[in-house]
Amino acid sequence: MSAGPIIDNLYVMAVIDLNQLRTFVTLYELRSVTAAAEKLHVTQPTVSYTLGRLRRRFGDDLFRRRGNTLVPTPRATRLFGPVHEALAQIDAAVHDPDEFDPHNLADEMALALTSIGEQTFLPQIMVALAPYSPRLHLRVERLAADEVADGLIRGSIDLALSVSLLASGQLWRTPVRGVEYVALTSGHHPLPAVGPDMFAGRRFVRVSARGGHVYPNQALLEHGLVPQIALTVEEYASVPAVLEATDLVALLPRHVAEVFSGWFPSLSTSELPWPGHSTPVALYTRPEISLSPAQRWFREVVLGAVLHTTDDHDVSGQAQPRAEYT
Repeated sequence: MSAGPIIDNLYVMAVIDLNQLRTFVTLYELRSVTAAAEKLHVTQPTVSYTLGRLRRRFGDDLFRRRGNTLVPTPRATRLFGPVHEALAQIDAAVHDPDEFDPHNLADEMALALTSIGEQTFLPQIMVALAPYSPRLHLRVERLAADEVADGLIRGSIDLALSVSLLASGQLWRTPVRGVEYVALTSGHHPLPAVGPDMFAGRRFVRVSARGGHVYPNQALLEHGLVPQIALTVEEYASVPAVLEATDLVALLPRHVAEVFSGWFPSLSTSELPWPGHSTPVALYTRPEISLSPAQRWFREVVLGAVLHTTDDHDVSGQAQPRAEYT
């Protein structure tokens, strides 16, 4: 089914049944009648009644219950983007953007970060937010790489920083930092000079690729080092203490190795004997038209804070990072 008839119908509905459209978007985002009723400040029967009207109008269930969760149908998924964009355009037209003042913001903003992101970016982000409203609450979500796009599209998170390349036509991507990998060890058990045999006889810590850093596991596999893995962990947080106490080796991003070496000065960094670059860390959001004034402000603050943590502000050959559709 083409998008044209859907979009034309939505613009008519945006005028006639605006409350119904808001209910649909809220249900899609929260996947719960109870949560949607709380957010919309109406009763649960009101939400259920509105959902019934929407089902009759579109001739589709729109949501089916799976346990305690409402799962959208394919039709609902196709509708969500145009409906959300139409509502965003209406809101932008009737609200004066100059009325937004971040110093008076009393809201919760949600940011998806990996454990590495928390350790390297979160301190500077909190510093950047400090001059603004004391009533602002930042909620950090730890999402798997394959959950980030859905969280952004649904609106359960406002921004995401990820090294994963999220393929979705509904998101904007702004590369902010190149990623180069190195080897990190205890200084008491240093690696030899860089060369093809530098890891002979050494054992490795492997970290789950759940957060998106797949390069280390790929490198271990491609270079026949998987049999030398001695420890597998879910997060990077425990890695520096383990390295300091053992002769194990970890492959990890250079900027993370620098943070860990600041915590544990005895750690030692070595270059890899093969190319060690991956996709850059990028900031992901909904498209500009779908962002509220608060989300636009939040994006700019986070972007500035992340760029402040690195000397390499130019990750794409341009003077400033550029947003692009994924």
